[in-house]
Amino acid sequence: MKLSQFKFDLPLNLIAQNPTKKREDSRMMVVHRKTGEIENRNFRDILEYFDDKDVFVVNNTKVFPARMYGRKEKTGAKIEVFLLRELNKNNKLWDVIVDPARKIRVGNKLYFGENDELVAEVIDNTTSRGRTIRFLWDGPEDEFRKMLEFMGETPLPKYIKRKPDEEDRERYQTVYAKHEGAVAAPTAGLHFSKELIKRLEIQGIRFAEITLHTGLGTFRPIEVEDLSKHKMDAEYYQITEAACNIVNTAKEEHHRICSIGTTTMRAMETSYTAQKLLKPSEGWTNHFIHPPYNFNIADSLVTNFHLPKTSLLIMACAFAGYDLMMEAYKKAIKDKYRFFSYGDSMLII
Repeated sequence: MKLSQFKFDLPLNLIAQNPTKKREDSRMMVVHRKTGEIENRNFRDILEYFDDKDVFVVNNTKVFPARMYGRKEKTGAKIEVFLLRELNKNNKLWDVIVDPARKIRVGNKLYFGENDELVAEVIDNTTSRGRTIRFLWDGPEDEFRKMLEFMGETPLPKYIKRKPDEEDRERYQTVYAKHEGAVAAPTAGLHFSKELIKRLEIQGIRFAEITLHTGLGTFRPIEVEDLSKHKMDAEYYQITEAACNIVNTAKEEHHRICSIGTTTMRAMETSYTAQKLLKPSEGWTNHFIHPPYNFNIADSLVTNFHLPKTSLLIMACAFAGYDLMMEAYKKAIKDKYRFFSYGDSMLII
């Protein structure tokens, strides 16, 4: 398929700027793949679609405050540094994106904090905006982490046109987040509160946790018309034996497997056996799912409403079917569903 087929007109006022008052207060569109039926529900109604011993697979990655603001040595020019990934813990090496990039060269020192408590040196150019930096810190590791936490800002996507606040520190994070490493939230999981999870567990739903550290590559614009030529950025993932046992037992007993989010789905579709069972593994995945595609593990998917021409929308179309998904998006716009990270949810069954 071609990228242009995934273009649609999205009114900007439908891009959610704030989360709902309560996590499960979001709306939920339910898309039935077999019948083509589309329902308007609320997210808390998800209990009605699953039974005892069904499994929800969730991504337990944790977002770190990746956006930092500092100043350049000598000139004092304000710069934004977006932390992508830690390369070497001992040497404090990080891959970052800088803005404005034209002013940041190898050898420059960058200062952070009101009293320059943190200093970094640019040691390499990686892309036009990418740099490798080394934090010049020889104090205790826990103090360095606290410094990053204090100086960093919740990395809300640029589509959210406001400064992040204290509420975002909690709400741009799933309630089951454990392993720090993501620079973007696995947003389908943001709709789950601890109370709703408890109600699902009482109903007999089991939860399996995997990890995929979402990077900016998930949201990088696709620049080729032929989707088979698009290359995703690699992201770290881990699927444990414990998660596989939960998922595979349910599959063998013919219970439903629901992927909570596209990041979870990509991780599972990276690691499966010839018998279409989930396989323990760890590493980096750049798996790009686009139509036509035969899914191997999950038979249902919770996802948010995505922007046009994105890899996330393209995966949803691969799962639900292109025509049905585009019909659902037309309805979502007509019915004023909220889009993107803090937006409403969709259940595809």
